[in-house]
Amino acid sequence: MYIRRAIEPVIQKMINTFKVVLLTGARQVGKSTTLNQMFTNQDYEYVSLDDFNELQIAKNNPKAFFLNHPGKLIIDEIQYAPQLFREIKLRVDKTQDYGQYILTGSQTYSLMQGITESLAGRVGIAHLDGLSLREILQDPFNQPMVPNETYIQANRKALHGRDLWQAIHRGSLPELTKLKELDGDQYYASYLSTYIERDVRSITNIQDLSLFSNFMRVIAARVSQEVNYADMASALGVSAPTVKAWMSVLEASGLIVLIQPFSNNQLSRVIKRPKLYFMDTGLVAYLGRWLNPENLMMGAMSGAVLENFAVSEIIKSFHNAGKIHPPVTFYRDKDRREVDLIIEDSGVLYPIEIKQTASPNPGMARHFSLLEKAQGYTVGNQIILCQIDKKRYLSENLIAYPVGAI
Repeated sequence: MYIRRAIEPVIQKMINTFKVVLLTGARQVGKSTTLNQMFTNQDYEYVSLDDFNELQIAKNNPKAFFLNHPGKLIIDEIQYAPQLFREIKLRVDKTQDYGQYILTGSQTYSLMQGITESLAGRVGIAHLDGLSLREILQDPFNQPMVPNETYIQANRKALHGRDLWQAIHRGSLPELTKLKELDGDQYYASYLSTYIERDVRSITNIQDLSLFSNFMRVIAARVSQEVNYADMASALGVSAPTVKAWMSVLEASGLIVLIQPFSNNQLSRVIKRPKLYFMDTGLVAYLGRWLNPENLMMGAMSGAVLENFAVSEIIKSFHNAGKIHPPVTFYRDKDRREVDLIIEDSGVLYPIEIKQTASPNPGMARHFSLLEKAQGYTVGNQIILCQIDKKRYLSENLIAYPVGAI
């Protein structure tokens, strides 16, 4: 069963307005499946550079590669053959046709350099994540999470209670959603083995892959926290620069995101370290050895994992709307005053607090007023994302909103 992806209209629009389209995203999020579903009957030939013979020709003789595939192409895992970028540029510059080539890649780190140098102005870039909760629930609402009145008043589908934690524990990778009988632990074990063996080794020279696996477990225990490279390095017995380089690998592969702090001239004493989130909470549960939804829901990390879930869903909502750089930050100062997330839209700041509670109160928003000092901005609706079953106004502009309806 194919689950329709929210990003499909964005990809279709890019096909009609760019000569080349690049769809990035982590492994197994559904890039190839989505494109094959969308363009099966539109004269595109599909070529995967996972095929050794195709890869060798692509790397050693790009002209011959395109002679073998003369029409419109979907080229999967383009990062394995950056030699193709220059040839693609030469070919698209000879025609005014749009949508000639659709490229996919699971390593944005190596992809972007080739695109910046070779295809600037010719390529539209979209980013696909694992399934959002909206997609799993087949919620037709398709706006990014900007909590203006349109968003707040929309009729939404949602998950609550154990059903929500079941979804958080299961994760967002399409195979796990489609095949209910698929063992999650076995799937993630295979997923990590493939990722580390193929992608990590191709990006950076890591000799001890078991140490990298330990590194992933260490950072999974620190989701929703500020990044402290020295602390992680100490836990692993490696240098802080090594940890920073490894974090860059995970970020480039789409497995994690680092949310940067909000800064403004009128706000002093701001902490400058980013916060860490995984894009798939199922992977966090696997790495943390949380064996079932109940253990996760009642465990010591439940608050951090719920925040991670909320932030990843918000980021997905922007990516699915075609915005590859979501306007999200957070605030924390040296007096430990904090706003979990800030969404910026057209000069308006929307502060968000993420809580496990099902009994929200105005005191949870006590630090939101700090943002009123930010020069050049106004403060919009203020949101407490929490475990309630429907939205609730706590005051005129302070709204408790179901975390399972992002």
